[in-house]
Amino acid sequence: MREDPRASEPARRPPAPATPAEQGQPDRLGRLDWRVFGERYWDRRPVLFKSVAPAPFEAHEVFETAVAAAHRGGPFGVPPYAGFAVGGEPQTDPGDFLPQPRDGSFAGYHQRLVRQLCGEPYSLSLQAFHAFHHPLWARERDFFAGLWAHEGQPVQSAYTTLVHGAYEQPLAEALPGQRVATFLFVLGGRQRMRFGAADRGGSFTVEADPGDLLYWPSHFSPVAEPYAGWASTGVRVSVVREGRQAASELYGLLHDVTPETLLAPDPDPTGAGPSGEEVLLVPDAEAGAELPAPLERALAHFRAVGAHGPLEERVARQSLRHWTAGGFWPVPPPAPRGRFGDDDVVRATERVLWSEAAGRRLFSACGQVAATELPAADLAAVLRVLNSGRPLPIRELAPLARELVAELMAFRALERL
Repeated sequence: MREDPRASEPARRPPAPATPAEQGQPDRLGRLDWRVFGERYWDRRPVLFKSVAPAPFEAHEVFETAVAAAHRGGPFGVPPYAGFAVGGEPQTDPGDFLPQPRDGSFAGYHQRLVRQLCGEPYSLSLQAFHAFHHPLWARERDFFAGLWAHEGQPVQSAYTTLVHGAYEQPLAEALPGQRVATFLFVLGGRQRMRFGAADRGGSFTVEADPGDLLYWPSHFSPVAEPYAGWASTGVRVSVVREGRQAASELYGLLHDVTPETLLAPDPDPTGAGPSGEEVLLVPDAEAGAELPAPLERALAHFRAVGAHGPLEERVARQSLRHWTAGGFWPVPPPAPRGRFGDDDVVRATERVLWSEAAGRRLFSACGQVAATELPAADLAAVLRVLNSGRPLPIRELAPLARELVAELMAFRALERL
């Protein structure tokens, strides 16, 4: 039987009443336990984890990602997701002030900029950071999978932002009206954060060293305090906890849908699914609320069209992509498809999900989705072997199954043995 991927996100907890300990330094823990974290700190109060292992980020991967992201230039020399400032002034054309392969590391990058800028302070930020490097994305996703297991995978992607420099620029990490809970992992230097809780008054300062993970909930307002003479490097992971934007989710589903898809004739005017159950793709209106008649008809049509045909496949693709991305998308692009010989043997390194929609079989791993012409029984049999962790000899596969394996290798879901 195929798997039916569904994400769930429980309601945000209200902040717990302030305690005397919360008015001073937050707890400092030597071990991260996601269950304990969820019970004591998630949506409640800040906490500092010392020398987290395994780490959610590795310095060499973060630097490689920064170089890759910095070279995806925009029309004015700066990628649209990048921010670079000198002495507090944003630069629209920073020249070679962005990370370069020749720098070798953030320490080398900092030394070069100190020389070029004659010691003037600078700051660099790169958003959507996980989309540029697959190993970094996979490490980050695996680290936070423990949190999602206890608290539910977020419906909206978490934000990943690199922050580097002698001071920090204000970061627009979320859409207007949203509030985010944030994890800051320090890679280099020392990070000093001053907190003032918007609803509690008072303030306190936290210092985090390399390898530390600092968490604060959405109702706290931190300000980074600079250290004179050196740069710090950290990665922020921010999770939307208030003000979820349905508009952005609808945009992801519908932004490039053709009119023919939305206006396709309904093959089943009853609105029933293949087994007779009613299929609702949007929640019912709140009790007592009524939509205007034209909107009610449009909603009914969307439900019917979404249960059958092209839009059904689109919804299935979005669901698979969301679930296998593990809370972090967009995901890095797939690798080029490889070739296999009869003597090759592969094994899955990622779990593969699949679904059937509009008469097509879809499969997904690492946030990527593709279709296959394999019959459902054959697809299920191949994925049963892969998801069990057993080796799969290529010589045993039919041509369509080999194409499936080649696609999964491009998704980075398999390894050759």
